[in-house]
Amino acid sequence: MNKLRTALAALTAAAGLVALAAVPSQADTAAAQRARAGQALQSPHASTFLTAAQLPPSATPWTATRVFDGVPENGGVLCAPYKIPAQNSRYREFSTELDTNGVQVTTVARTEADAVKLVDTLRTSLAGCGPLLEQQNPGLHAVSASHGKIAVEEGAWVYSLDTADPQIGTTDIHLFSVGRDGRTVTLVRWGQMGDLKDAPLNAFRTTTKTAVNKLR
Repeated sequence: MNKLRTALAALTAAAGLVALAAVPSQADTAAAQRARAGQALQSPHASTFLTAAQLPPSATPWTATRVFDGVPENGGVLCAPYKIPAQNSRYREFSTELDTNGVQVTTVARTEADAVKLVDTLRTSLAGCGPLLEQQNPGLHAVSASHGKIAVEEGAWVYSLDTADPQIGTTDIHLFSVGRDGRTVTLVRWGQMGDLKDAPLNAFRTTTKTAVNKLR
C-alpha cells in the first residue's frame, strides 16, 4: 500500500471516512466472493438497484454483489460517512479485476421532507469533501467539484473528488451522485486510480439517471 493510501487509512480511523482504494482491498475481495456466492440468492430488492452492466464501461467486466440490508462498513461511503441511516437502507457493491470499484446505497426516508433534508445533507458533504480531507491529512491535495444536476424524477446531482499525494505522485478520482424519487434517496460512488480527465463523467451521468429511474 502506498503512502497516500496509508495516510487515508489513518484518516478513516480519525474521521470516519472510507479510505480510497487503488488496488482491490480485503473488502473488495470479500465483495467479489459474496457476489460469486450470492448469484443464486438475489434479494427481492435487486430490481431497484443498478446491475453490473449499468456501471460505466471498464477495461475488465464489473461484478456486482447481491443487495444487502443496512449501509456499507464504516458507516457509508467516502465523503458521506454516517450520513445515511442504516435503518430502511440497502446497498450493493461493485468491483472489477483492476482497481475500479463502486457502491450504491439506497434509503427510504420516513417522509418526503426527510428525504429532501437527507439529499441536502449528502450534497453538502460531497461538495465539501476535498477541503475536509486536506484539513484532516496535511500534505494531501484533494479537490471536490460539482458537475451539475440531472433532470430525473426529483433530481440528481453529480460530484467528483480528485486526490493526489505529491510526494509519491499518485492520484485517485471518485465520482459521486445523489438523487431522489419521492421518499427514496440513492447515492452512487465510482472510483479508480487517475485524474478527473480519466473519469467517465458522461457515462456516470447515464448510470445515475438509470439508478434514480429504478427507485420505487
